[in-house]
Amino acid sequence: IGRMTSRGILHGVTWTGGPRDGRLSIIDQTRLPAEVVDVELVDLAAVRGAILRLAVRGAPAIGIAAAYGVVVHLRNVRDNLGPLAAAADLAAPLAEAVRDLGATRPTAINLRWALGRMERSAAQASLADVDGMIDRLYAEATLIHAEDKLLCDRIAAHGRDLLPLGGTIYTHCNTGSLATGGVGTALGCIIAAHQAGRGISVIAGETRPLLQGSRLTAPELMHARVPVRLACDSTAGSLMARGLVQGVMVGADRIARNGDTANKIGTYALAVLARFHHIPFLVAAPASTFDHALATGAGIPIEERGADEVIRPLGVAFAPPATPVVNPAFDVTPADLITAIVTEAGVLRPPFAPAIAAFLEQQERR
Repeated sequence: IGRMTSRGILHGVTWTGGPRDGRLSIIDQTRLPAEVVDVELVDLAAVRGAILRLAVRGAPAIGIAAAYGVVVHLRNVRDNLGPLAAAADLAAPLAEAVRDLGATRPTAINLRWALGRMERSAAQASLADVDGMIDRLYAEATLIHAEDKLLCDRIAAHGRDLLPLGGTIYTHCNTGSLATGGVGTALGCIIAAHQAGRGISVIAGETRPLLQGSRLTAPELMHARVPVRLACDSTAGSLMARGLVQGVMVGADRIARNGDTANKIGTYALAVLARFHHIPFLVAAPASTFDHALATGAGIPIEERGADEVIRPLGVAFAPPATPVVNPAFDVTPADLITAIVTEAGVLRPPFAPAIAAFLEQQERR
């Protein structure tokens, strides 16, 4: 990616300035890798649209963008209120922002987790003036952002030593700095292992239909100087059979209490292949990805996206326009296919139900 060298790590979501005059901007990930285009999101519709069209994507980054989007919306509302307005006048606009943003991507729970934090922050405030409420919500959004950077660092530290010395790791979709507030989750572990001298290399699956692996992950790894090769998704089984893969590491969009994990479509097939070939299958995700309310992955909603993503990916005709399409954006990998789950607090291993229960209880006590 052209500007990586001059800008350092590319982060998908950026806030510059303070709560009352700051700007929310994203790197339009639909334009990568050909060009790096910053887009300012000036109102609720713009934030919602950016999430819907995957201009900002990756579960943690979506949550961060939505949290800042609440601030942007309430700030716009404030500008249209009269001089006698009070913080209570922001209640309905806040509910509107949470509703509209929360409906954009149904599978990734980080989105609703971040919006829930914004709601709770407002509810716990005893503030009378509008600007004071906006300042408080801005502080919460920046905290969500800063925490994610720290969580990524901790996940990377815990996950790097799980990767086999001198081995080749297969990864799917994009879990790096573009998708998070920090160095990434699964990709953070991979980069940390490389920097620690573990001598790993990577095969990045292209990740059809929108090619996040080829457009985003491969360039991120090349920039980090991690040896990487790009492969068509359909080669994974053959590569494993030939002994060219020693581990699989992916991120997650939602994890049930038993360890069932939703991730980008194609992940389940990789887990089945890894099990057949006796290859470790590792998941990396922060606590915000765990769904306390779901006992198993059967209850995870799977987003069905538009036909054009398959018929005309990136605007190129791959099939006749009237071709019927099925386009689930995610699938669910059963817990018994997962070797370990890397979190900011350490590595969870089977049996996952008690391990996850203890992990979530520890997080609640913090």
